[in-house]
Amino acid sequence: MLDFGFSEILLTSAIALVVLGPERLPKVARQVGNWMGRARVMARQLSEQLEREVSAEELLKEQSTPKPPAANRIAPPPAPYVSPPAGAAGADPHAAPHAEYNPPTTVPTTTPSND
Repeated sequence: MLDFGFSEILLTSAIALVVLGPERLPKVARQVGNWMGRARVMARQLSEQLEREVSAEELLKEQSTPKPPAANRIAPPPAPYVSPPAGAAGADPHAAPHAEYNPPTTVPTTTPSND
């Protein structure tokens, strides 16, 4: 914004002290600070308002451009369904097993003999 160096600020402060005096200088400095704060707020509000207006205008232009009717649009084909393998996360535990599923065989148990 404004580019003031240390020497310019020091010179301006010395002149203000001489012209205004030590009694009025704090009050004037506070008032100038309030004005600068208000100016910053107003500048920020103005830039936000301009951004809103530009985005609203772009949206209005986008809405006013004609689009092809829905009948002329081609929908993509649906994706084929692939069932998850048994035991996978999200698989139905009650679903019929796959063809490659081999249930475990039972091993006959023998009773120990007392010979």
